Amino acid sequence: MTIIETTLRIIVIGVIATFILDLFNWARAKFANIPSLNFALVGRWVLWMTKGKFQHHTIIDSPAMRHEAVIGWTIHYAIGVAFAACLLLFPRRWLETVSLMPALTVGVLGVIAPFFIMQPAFGMGIAASKTPAPWTARQRSLIAHFVFGVGLYIGGILVSQI
Repeated sequence: MTIIETTLRIIVIGVIATFILDLFNWARAKFANIPSLNFALVGRWVLWMTKGKFQHHTIIDSPAMRHEAVIGWTIHYAIGVAFAACLLLFPRRWLETVSLMPALTVGVLGVIAPFFIMQPAFGMGIAASKTPAPWTARQRSLIAHFVFGVGLYIGGILVSQI
């Protein structure tokens, strides 16, 4: 498999996994009334970084930025692709022999990013410790990242059929 083929496969797997996560979040919001992260806030955070502000008292209280929703959604999918690329770190050539455990491992370990980077930067504290229900937020993040891991596996299966 060439570098270009590998790169394209990783991009497709990351997009599929992120889309599956988004479907899950949509269903969770629609049927269980559990809100998903507003990805415009991710865009707001990144846009404020360009102005030198990396941490917020609360991201919701920070003024909105132009095009934050588009940028937030784009970053959301780019992060999904970046996590899919982590599957290349497994020594068994995961793209050629797709298996569930590496995909779940990458998905679940991906919760480190929101717990220790995004949530503190958004003013929510480490692992949502400053939110009204930190354990609920943590559980929801873990479930979402587990679903993303399943999405990586499904994406890998689909791409391996091409």
